[in-house]
Amino acid sequence: MIKKSGSAKWSGGLRDGVGHVSTETGVLSDAAYGFATRFEGARGTNPEELIGAAHAACFSMALAGGLGRAGFTATSIDAKSTVTLDADKGEITQVHVEVMASVPGIDEAMFQEVAEATKQGCPVSKVLAGAEITMSARLG
Repeated sequence: MIKKSGSAKWSGGLRDGVGHVSTETGVLSDAAYGFATRFEGARGTNPEELIGAAHAACFSMALAGGLGRAGFTATSIDAKSTVTLDADKGEITQVHVEVMASVPGIDEAMFQEVAEATKQGCPVSKVLAGAEITMSARLG
């Protein structure tokens, strides 16, 4: 079992409060977040951005693994995951992952097959299964 942690501290009310988020490794250390960073585009982080980063990181690693099992090694994989929060419903409704990969020797059909399997099988995708997960995957 692998266990990793993140922590957050919040002070104040929903709209006027301030939070700080940190990761176990210290890569994030007391990064500020709040109502304005989540709902109004202010500078700072927010939960959806952090979920998007986690999903992109997991997806790129899982894609490398899937490509390896298929006999290919990527020279580069660039992934971006956009997380949509429906504030009225109070839920994440959609996650869209965009991936551009350079994979010597692979054809488009095989690449799409591995990418689709990755979209379904990456551990963070599984956590986000309540949302619609879409993908655009390109070789480049």
